[in-house]
Parts: sequence; C-alpha cells; structure tokens
Amino acid sequence: MRVAVVSESFLPTLNGVTTSVARLLEHLRRRGHDAMLIVPSAGAPRRYAGYAVHTVPAVPYRRFPVGLPNPRVSALLAGFDPDVVHVAAPFLLGAQAIASARRMGVPSVAIYQTDLPAYTRSNGLRVTERIARRAIGRIHEGADLTLAPSSSAIADLRGSGVRRLDRWGRGVDLELFHPSRATSDETAALRARLAPEGEVLVGYIGRIAPEKQVERLAELRGIAGIRVVVVGDGPALPAVRRALRGMPVDFLGALTGPELANAYAALDVFVHTGIHETFGQTIQEAQASGRAVVAPAAGGPADLIDSGRNGILYRPGGGELRDAVSSLVGDAARRARLGENGRRRVLTRSWDAVFDELVGHYASVRQRSTAVARPGVDPAPGPQSISTSR
Repeated sequence: MRVAVVSESFLPTLNGVTTSVARLLEHLRRRGHDAMLIVPSAGAPRRYAGYAVHTVPAVPYRRFPVGLPNPRVSALLAGFDPDVVHVAAPFLLGAQAIASARRMGVPSVAIYQTDLPAYTRSNGLRVTERIARRAIGRIHEGADLTLAPSSSAIADLRGSGVRRLDRWGRGVDLELFHPSRATSDETAALRARLAPEGEVLVGYIGRIAPEKQVERLAELRGIAGIRVVVVGDGPALPAVRRALRGMPVDFLGALTGPELANAYAALDVFVHTGIHETFGQTIQEAQASGRAVVAPAAGGPADLIDSGRNGILYRPGGGELRDAVSSLVGDAARRARLGENGRRRVLTRSWDAVFDELVGHYASVRQRSTAVARPGVDPAPGPQSISTSR
C-alpha cells in the first residue's frame, strides 16, 4: 500500500502527534508499505524510517509551528499517487490535504488527537472556541473516515456533525516502558537523588501547557512524606513553577528515550492533571512501567482506567486529587497492585498491534471508495461502529 501521511506536527517538536506519526512510519517500513510525509517546516529531518519528509511553510503559535496551506501539498500528493491519505490531527494543513485527496479520488483517514476548541479556551481564547469547534467538525466531515481515541472524543465529534467515525486508540512501547526498569542502576541513582530520605515520589510527565493544568499539583501541598517530580517543558512552565513554589519539587525538563523511561520507573505515583485529553498517552506509558496512576475522570483517561483496579480516577476540584494521592502514599502494596493491573491492561496495546488495526481501516476505506463513486461528501452516514475493546 502507498500511504501519504500529512501531519500538523513532527520532529523536532515533541508531543503525542509526533510520537504517533513517527511510530506509524516505522511500522509501515516494517510491514513493507511505501510512504511519504508532509509536515510544517520546523527543522524536520529530510527522511525518517527511510521515507521522504517534505515540508511546507509554517508560522509559530505559542512555540508550536502551524503549517500553512500551500500548492505544494496537492502537487506532492499527486506525484506520490497514494492509495490512502493519512491526516494526523488535521487543522489548516490537514484540511488542505483532505480536500486534495477528495479531488484526486483518493480516500482519506483523519486522526483526531487534539481537542483544539478546548485548548483555545484554556489559552484564554474562549470567544474562538465555538468557531474552532465548527471548523474542526467541517474538516473531519470531509474525510472518508475519522478515527478518534476515546468515547468522549467520539461524542464531541458527533456533536460537531461528524458522521463517519470509528474508535482507534494509541500504542505503547512495552519494552522501553517496563516495570523491570525500577530495579536498574540508573533508576536507583535517580531515586537516590530525588528522594534521599526515602520520600514517595509523585510525578507528572508530559507537555507543560495551559490545557495540561499541571498547576493542579499544588493541591498536594502539605502531604507528608512526598516529593513532587515534574518532567517536561512548555509555555506554562513559569506559571507551574510559581504555583508549586515552596513545595518539595524537582523539575527535570524534557526527557526522551531511556531517560524518560527511567523517570517513569522512578515514580511511585503518576498523576495526570489535564481534563481536555482526547486520550492520555502518558497514562499508558505509566501503566506499562508498572506505576500507580491517578487521573481525572474526564476525557480519554476515563477509558483507560478502571478506577480502583488499574488506577484511580478523581473528579477535578473538591479535594479528590489530594485524597487519591494521600491514600497511596502509605500503601506500597496498593500502589504495586494498581501498577501490576495497569501493566496487564496495556499488554495488547503494542504499537504493532495498534498500527495493524489502523492498516485495516485503510483497507476498509479503499474498498468502499472503489465500490462507491463519491464526487462530493456522502449524503448518508458512513461506519459508526465503536468497539469498546479497542
């Protein structure tokens, strides 16, 4: 199969979209497919996983490059002659790719990963939230199929008028993020540095942006015997530092690869803070690492955690986050049990398994596109089957 991938984000920008696209290209190479990638111009490598990486002009917004529509997109797609166009977290660049694919008669699969309307609200742009929601709905309705990672995301998209929907989650590197790292020399050294008095390490790992609400960790102020660890970088870092001032906290900056995996393994409790997550990839990484997870009962995390079994869900506000963490601080056995059950939950979610499922979606939209001529948007809804096992 020939797969044209168009993404609103790629290396060196680090986020969930970049990670998924990079893993997708690696998977397509292993499975023998041909591919190419179109991304905003922001220092991306010229090739990745053996495939050509093409760039288009971009403008920065809050340290994030936003790709601009460009005639080069249509020309690149036509020259590659794909069987399917994969559009990751479509916005301006993705919208053009979907429209170009339709003109070419090539099916497109849009991946919903970022709740942009909620992000505009979190960034103080509430007046544009409704406009953004309508725009995202129109973009995704133009695709032959939109894949969303959670039941809440499915509901949001349906509310925005998107009809051709299915559920598709994310994979996790089960070898990199592994409970055995907790006993490695590197992790032991990190714990010795962060918790010299044997403190319970409670940490957040991820991008530090307004919508992530990392300042919510201030609710843990005064819990005896803990030390807070924050791993990541982003525009909200100064605000988070101010919110946590005076607490026992370490900021480790952005980490990748084995250093990131060691950071997960060093934690006793992983805390997720944002309520606008369409999925919650860091939750899966923490579960794969065998860590006890505490996360809000909102958005994607609600699909990833069976509260009390493989993590704890809390309702934001009202002190539930503090209560959940406090209940784990003095109970190592419960932390271990939650971590073990979390690891078991993700054992079927390897990147290969998840991307084999995605290629199955490609095949389905190709089959439908060859069976039905679609010069415009289908008047009838497409597939809406949602498997709760995905």
